[in-house]
Amino acid sequence: MRSNRPYAGAMTEWWYNHKTGEVEEGAQSLGSDRDGPFASREEAARAPQIAEERARKWSAEEAAEGD
Repeated sequence: MRSNRPYAGAMTEWWYNHKTGEVEEGAQSLGSDRDGPFASREEAARAPQIAEERARKWSAEEAAEGD
């Protein structure tokens, strides 16, 4: 099996494919279909929740700046 890592000793990057809902080891799909990179499979699996949390935070920050 061919490694997606550019050099020996590199950390594996994990991606969440929001089109399929699957976690991918390494950048396997189109960039427009995936979110990441994440440090672990578990973190990548939480990508939709992480994106939602970040969006809420940014929205709250923008609302506070408008006050």
